[in-house]
Amino acid sequence: MLLSRLQDLIGGIYDVSIAHDVYDFLVTDRGRLPHAARSGTADEELLVAQPLAGSDEVVMSLYLDPALLQRLAREDPLTRLHAGNVADCWTALEGVSHFLYLAWNAGHDRPVSLLELEMQAEVDKYVASYWLLRRQFPGRFPTELRRMLFERTRIDPSLTQARAGLYREASRYAEKFCRRLEQTLSRAQGREAHGGGESEVLAELRRFYRLSNARKRAHIEHGE
Repeated sequence: MLLSRLQDLIGGIYDVSIAHDVYDFLVTDRGRLPHAARSGTADEELLVAQPLAGSDEVVMSLYLDPALLQRLAREDPLTRLHAGNVADCWTALEGVSHFLYLAWNAGHDRPVSLLELEMQAEVDKYVASYWLLRRQFPGRFPTELRRMLFERTRIDPSLTQARAGLYREASRYAEKFCRRLEQTLSRAQGREAHGGGESEVLAELRRFYRLSNARKRAHIEHGE
């Protein structure tokens, strides 16, 4: 199943696992969502219920548009990622990223801010896409990937000013991190034939994933 495979891809890159599969939380019928969310138009939404007083349980659902999932079933990005399915793939990756990151942090009793959630999802889209393209097209470095993700995408104009600002900030942090990562990955590709390669990149990514929100931003801005 595509979403489970995306969960495994992201989890494998960061060496994180959770006890749940994304399909156990998937909703594809807006009529089954809470009333306030039924009028939404986004192809992807993660809905998180406020925990009851005295409870440490987090209740969440991931909505993905059924038409999007049908398109991805016809054009599987894990088999071939290309211009015709990359936007849908990124939407699905964003949802899976949100689900995995929130569930993993909840399992470690760590709070997650919306900025942190969105920033990590943007990084995950770049990293997972890089890994797919490198496996599908060995020997070719996807130099266009970062530009496509951060320079050619647009924020939904229907968003409130506050929400749009949050997405811009998350994208700014993620783009800065991925720009530096791109340089490291490019150097790593050149060392693969000599026994180097992506191992140091994986170590960096796994450390980054486990940083707190504040330390993530400090790491991006100052390399701390």
